[in-house]
Amino acid sequence: MNRAFNHSREGLLRSLAVVLALLLSTAAIGAADGPIATIEQRIAGAERVVVATVQHVSASWRENRFGDRIIVSRIQLEVDEILKGSADKTVFMEVDGGTLDGYTLRVSGLTMVQPGERGVFFLEPAVGGVHKPFLRGQGILQLDSADYIRGSTVALSEIRVKARSTGR
Repeated sequence: MNRAFNHSREGLLRSLAVVLALLLSTAAIGAADGPIATIEQRIAGAERVVVATVQHVSASWRENRFGDRIIVSRIQLEVDEILKGSADKTVFMEVDGGTLDGYTLRVSGLTMVQPGERGVFFLEPAVGGVHKPFLRGQGILQLDSADYIRGSTVALSEIRVKARSTGR
């Protein structure tokens, strides 16, 4: 009996050690990306906030600032509603990642969007007429068919209210 108790105790301690290691590594990964911004922080920090539908995505090869050859996708958005700032009916945004020449690059923390998808886009000021999402992947919130942020209980109507109260 004592032997069985020690064996199960050792197994329990090993399991706890593995769980603790996983929790610590997850915390370190989260800390590296920084904290998740609230909707209010995203609205306040973005130059423009729009509800838009993805019309077209085109990928191209680029060299980043480190000299790496990466895929960058240019996304054409048709603006349905302006929540902050001003915007033309068509807005362009670029994100790292995409599919080109049989290769797919997925960048952690960045949402890949497809034509026909609708979302809330928090945009940085445009450079050469092209925006980047504010706070990288936190600047894209995909909407489901009921106008909720995909995978959450946050409705577009709540974001509209927050945008009005945060100021245009």
